[in-house]
Amino acid sequence: MTTLTRRGFLGSLPAAAAATSLLGQQKRTGQPKIKITDLRCAIIGRNPVVRITTDQGISGYGQAESAKPYLKPMVLFYKNYLLGEDPTDVERIMLKIRRMGAFKPWGSAVSAIEIALWDIAGQAAGQPVYKLLGGKIRDRVRIYNGGYRPPMKGPTPQDYADNVQMMKEAKEGFTLIKMAVGFHNPAMMSAIPNMFYDERRQGPPHSDRGVMTERGLDYVVSCVQAMKKVLGNEIGLALDCGPGWMIKDAITFARACEPLRITWIEDILTGDYTPYPNAQLFRDLKQATSVPIHTGEEIYLRENFKDLIEMQAVDVIGPDPEDVGGIAELKWIAEYADIHGIAVAPHGIFDGLIGLAAHVHMAATLPQNYIAFECPFGQPEWWYDIVQGLPDPVIKKGYIDVWDTPGLGVTFNVAAAQRHLSDEDRGFFD
Repeated sequence: MTTLTRRGFLGSLPAAAAATSLLGQQKRTGQPKIKITDLRCAIIGRNPVVRITTDQGISGYGQAESAKPYLKPMVLFYKNYLLGEDPTDVERIMLKIRRMGAFKPWGSAVSAIEIALWDIAGQAAGQPVYKLLGGKIRDRVRIYNGGYRPPMKGPTPQDYADNVQMMKEAKEGFTLIKMAVGFHNPAMMSAIPNMFYDERRQGPPHSDRGVMTERGLDYVVSCVQAMKKVLGNEIGLALDCGPGWMIKDAITFARACEPLRITWIEDILTGDYTPYPNAQLFRDLKQATSVPIHTGEEIYLRENFKDLIEMQAVDVIGPDPEDVGGIAELKWIAEYADIHGIAVAPHGIFDGLIGLAAHVHMAATLPQNYIAFECPFGQPEWWYDIVQGLPDPVIKKGYIDVWDTPGLGVTFNVAAAQRHLSDEDRGFFD
């Protein structure tokens, strides 16, 4: 019998109908359920890409951030937990493996597997993933720009103004732009002497932390003012600030931003690769300012959002589906945040094009506390040549239209993608 492939047909039926026919035939004849036969991981570009294969010829794909090319052994650790399982029983499998993840970056492997399972489940049912998550409540999803970054010409406030002017004029028509300031921007923190009362740390980024000087605070505020003057009230400006600020400096900075009507201040106290959320300090900050406070990209699983949400410690949460435990996990967290009056704006800058598809399906189903997700771009540019199924153009006037193809609705041009595989990963698509 001709079996359903990731891109193909069962006999002469289209793929969606073929998958539905396959499951119906199994139900009538009592044939064994679909089973997982392999879990693979390849580094394509810098993104770890997960492929789960099945005995019915359906494969599902997931992806982790391009900042994590070291993740492959962590993904493959879970292989024996998946083999022989029915991939459409997503929650049954997640109960087995999610207990062995952790805060960013170690939850990424679990998250990528979860996304690949939903991709298979959608194909097997002949339905887009958003249908399996409860159905969409919006036909297009708003994105925000954190990934398109024109080169900076210099460190002055005018240079930051010029930079966001280029983003404002970009063909994607962004309605919301996020900019790194303070400790999240090492170049900014090196622009003038004595920005804070400690020495700069060498090595990996985002390791600085300390008390800001008056001149340091004034400089950061001046850069924000220059950017907001360009964007006006046409385009929102969110600020990715840390982590690393002390609570008093964070309050001073937030209050200085209040007249500018900033969309949110993100990760100013903890966040990024900090393995704890520090809800009490965020609550102190939130109560001291009218500027919305945002955090959550590094947090793994709903249990670790519990204090932030139940203490109403922030105004906006930003879990990343490729770190938090997957798209269904993120939806659960968003629903719980909604009943506590907290908005959701998922993180996703490095999530890749498979990750982009997961974001779109997920965002289509999120409750009405949804603001926008951080749109990943294909990096390097050749990613757009090896992934098929995305709309063209992807972004229109700051939104992405939700598509209806079964599963995640995207797949690989295998011939093109194989040119970017290492020798170690040559069998990834076999």
